[in-house]
Amino acid sequence: MQSRRKLPPLNALRAFEVSGRRLSFRAAADELGVTQGAVAQQVRGLEAHLGVVLFRRLPRGLALTPSGAGYLAEVTRAFDTLAESTQQLQARPDTVTISVTPTVATKLLIPRLAELNAALPGIDLRTLATESLSDFDRDQVDLAVRLTRPPFAPDLEARLLFRQSLVAVASPHLATGLRLPLESARLRSLPLLHDAHNHWPKFLGVSEKLPGLVFNQTALALDAAMAGQGVALACRAFVAADLAAGRLLQMTDVTKTVAPDFYLVRKRDMHVNSAASAVWDWCATHLSQ
Repeated sequence: MQSRRKLPPLNALRAFEVSGRRLSFRAAADELGVTQGAVAQQVRGLEAHLGVVLFRRLPRGLALTPSGAGYLAEVTRAFDTLAESTQQLQARPDTVTISVTPTVATKLLIPRLAELNAALPGIDLRTLATESLSDFDRDQVDLAVRLTRPPFAPDLEARLLFRQSLVAVASPHLATGLRLPLESARLRSLPLLHDAHNHWPKFLGVSEKLPGLVFNQTALALDAAMAGQGVALACRAFVAADLAAGRLLQMTDVTKTVAPDFYLVRKRDMHVNSAASAVWDWCATHLSQ
């Protein structure tokens, strides 16, 4: 591939493209707002750079050589592509990328997307759901919701959204015939659903391994609980709506707060993106518990 440093100057290409389209240095000069001599000089410089004659100079106007005609078609296509890309960029709504865990995405963000779109109608939100920590520069992420703890790097700004207050929840179908709230011993006799955080031993105050289905994401364990497969352990923020709607029941009065906490994080930047700042403010208000 030819180095971009060896490409002809953009001004020379522009002078050639307009001259080839108008077949006149004078008409090209009028379109570009420069002198006829400047256009002719740019084209001569381009021909020298390429080592190819692009025009035949006629008493009245110009005629493209075969090489010039072929080159003009390609240069025109390149300028059309640049113009189209620029138009698309300017026509796009403000795009903001937020990186969240899958559980934050399914339990907190997605159910509120209609509210966000109504509050910020000009913003196109791109959601990146991953357990991995995102690199703000490499992944082009504007803000993130992460399970983390201070201190934070000097180039990061963080705001506490909510702490991990764990509750045990299950489907009303599983709780049929049970007298709630359950004692810990009775809770242990039910099918327990585990996620990658493995908080059940700490929640129940035991050290041994506990049986039950294991999922790599809390959202999956909660889906299994909703389907009546067992009791899941989750941060109250993730199940508040389901508890309020009666889709899940809290199986015991026991709650346990564990570290770390959920923070809204962004990179400190001198060039403030107004769209990203608007989403930051919205998240700080609507995702906090």
